[in-house]
Amino acid sequence: MHVLVRPSLWGVRTRSALAAALVVTVAFALASGALLLVLQRSLQSAGDTSSASRAAEISTQLESVAPGDLAPELLATDGRTAAVQVLDADGVVVLASPGAPELPMIATRPSVGQVLVVDEDSSPLVPDDFRVTAQAVDGAQGELTVLVAAGQEPVESTLVTVAALLAVGLPVIVLVVGVATYALVGRSLRPVERMRVQVAAVSSADLAERVPVPAPQDEIARLARTMNAMLSRLQAGQEAQRRFVGDASHELRSPLTTITAALELARDHPETLDAEVVGGVLLPEAERMRQLVADLLLLASADERGLPLQVGDVDLDDLVDAEVARTRAGGLDVVAAVHPVRVRGDAARLARVVRNLTDNAVRHAHGRIWASCRADGGWAVLTVGDDGPGIPAVERDRVLERFVRLDADRARSAGGSGLGLAIVVEIVTAHGGSVVVGESAAGGAEVGVRLPLG
Repeated sequence: MHVLVRPSLWGVRTRSALAAALVVTVAFALASGALLLVLQRSLQSAGDTSSASRAAEISTQLESVAPGDLAPELLATDGRTAAVQVLDADGVVVLASPGAPELPMIATRPSVGQVLVVDEDSSPLVPDDFRVTAQAVDGAQGELTVLVAAGQEPVESTLVTVAALLAVGLPVIVLVVGVATYALVGRSLRPVERMRVQVAAVSSADLAERVPVPAPQDEIARLARTMNAMLSRLQAGQEAQRRFVGDASHELRSPLTTITAALELARDHPETLDAEVVGGVLLPEAERMRQLVADLLLLASADERGLPLQVGDVDLDDLVDAEVARTRAGGLDVVAAVHPVRVRGDAARLARVVRNLTDNAVRHAHGRIWASCRADGGWAVLTVGDDGPGIPAVERDRVLERFVRLDADRARSAGGSGLGLAIVVEIVTAHGGSVVVGESAAGGAEVGVRLPLG
């Protein structure tokens, strides 16, 4: 009952059927009104034509004969002609058909040669349901007026009959249209129902299922393709999440295993836990685990609500100079081409970008890295490259993803957790920039960052 009184809760089929029925009802009513009006005008026009023809015949004879000598058949009445009168110049009835009114049927008479048509609405003397055609003529005995009246009862009877047929046919037509629309809409929605059943069968454990795409290239086909694209994105996101969890677990397992083993050794043999073990094993593994957890939290924050930024003016060249100095202090050859560039951004986040790029280059370089910073149009361009083995072209987009390392055995001899470049992408994207991986002049890897100038 609650659904019946709230149209917003009706289904598409019901609303479509009711809308079609309403449109047909309004259109049928307007068309019926127009039809009745045209039919009325047509029947009246036919009656006026017949009356004018009879009046012309009578007028032609009265030009040569007296009213009393008029042919009797001209005064005869039939289905179209209801009454005939002939008036003299004083407006007195001098000749009339059987059953015609005794008084003149019109008050205003036309001039000679003029034809006048009046009805009960335009002249009070016209009898009910009569439409009178008047024509004046110069007769043998002076000016005469011929009146021929057409009865309106046949017209009204015809209109009533047609209106009754239309009134009977309207509910039938509306019912047929409503039922047909309901059935056709239901048939059109069958592909949607099949898609609904298919989507309902898709579980979070298996997102490989796809909805069927109907053959007609219409809105439903586009909906099916959109849903399949959505399922593909969900599947890709789920697989990425599973890889992320698996990789994070793998990365955390190694330092935890090392620390646990060292603690168990210290429990069983306390004398083995000296400063060398603590400083050489436990603290580096704990620091590695701390850094990994911090990186995971940063990426989780970026996924959930975006990276919070403390925006201000940042001299990007100063950040690059600081990293160049730090790297050179480690004994590596660094070729720097740093020009003054200022951007708007988070200084700490951008310093993390420069640090990650530099560490990544140092990790893979054979002996030299390149770092440059310059302005290019409305962009700040930061580039860090190395002379290492480089990155194959097919892998250059993939290395920007999380936990991606090109060493097949996942060895940690080169260091890193596979999150450095992913964090760079998140920070640069939050600043409205982009990251591109290419090849350096020495054949190694080169990572370029573009940031909008402040």
